[in-house]
Amino acid sequence: MGGKVFRKMLRVAGMIGIAVAAPALAQSDASNYPNQAIRVIVPYPPGGGSDFLARLLSERVQARWGQSMIVENRVGAGGNVGTEAVFRAQPDGYTMLFTANPPMVSNKALYAKMNFDPDLMTPVTVMCTGYSVLLVHPKLAVNSVQEFIAYARANPGKLMYASQGIGNGAHLTAELFSNMAGVKMVHVPYKGTGPALADTLSGQVDLLFGELATAGPHVKAGKLKLLGTGGLKRHPDFAQVPAIAEFLPGFQALIWQGMVGPPGLPMPIARKWQAFISDVVKQPDVAKRLGELSMIPTANTPEEMAVFLKEDRERWAAVIKATGARAE
Repeated sequence: MGGKVFRKMLRVAGMIGIAVAAPALAQSDASNYPNQAIRVIVPYPPGGGSDFLARLLSERVQARWGQSMIVENRVGAGGNVGTEAVFRAQPDGYTMLFTANPPMVSNKALYAKMNFDPDLMTPVTVMCTGYSVLLVHPKLAVNSVQEFIAYARANPGKLMYASQGIGNGAHLTAELFSNMAGVKMVHVPYKGTGPALADTLSGQVDLLFGELATAGPHVKAGKLKLLGTGGLKRHPDFAQVPAIAEFLPGFQALIWQGMVGPPGLPMPIARKWQAFISDVVKQPDVAKRLGELSMIPTANTPEEMAVFLKEDRERWAAVIKATGARAE
């Protein structure tokens, strides 16, 4: 690990380290945690990725700790409603948040007002990460990221890209790509991933920055071309597909799922959860299921998650500022 990154981790760790002294639960009591049912709030509807992974953890909490983990879906405002509930909860480890990126990363720049500060939440761990991927309709006569950039530069404003709506992942990723590649494309927002993917498949729009979990079958069927992935390195399951960062150094667009706690959550509790989740993602059946979703087991430390969140937040805040995007 580079010295600069290590020093940054130490600074962030110092900021979150104040949680160790939280009066709600002394360090000496950490060995007794949990001794009652745990509520984990998912700020999205049932059936989605966050909900699926939270319930997967729930099944194993009982076996490991002998306590129930109750998953509560509290939806609204792009994940803000459920996140606010955890922000205001007692920092005793019995109300936690399991979420995808937006409420902890992009929403702060997208929403004019939020009733919580994601910077004050206690990082626990990023359970798994996925890559946003560049998908184009086969009618587009390009077969690489280089060819795509050249075509887009030669045809400014001709290419149309789909997204799940203004300020959502596909929109922001496309704008990050456009800014870094020096191209101009037309945004076509939809109400959700389903219709955005459907119109990309039909050729109504030219491209979509989507997810491997939903797009993979269409790529294998030849209905979409996968040109590049959004990690700094190639996706281990798609090693033949280059990372966009190979052509646009520093380009990164990740999709992640993870756990955070309220402000002031004692570090022994955060570490206990991180160790538990780290063990879970190593279990063969869980690793297999994550692989089917094209998600990479991560389970980083609270300090590493704090650095990750800070960098991700800064990246997307800059894109949102440049585009003037606001939550609908």
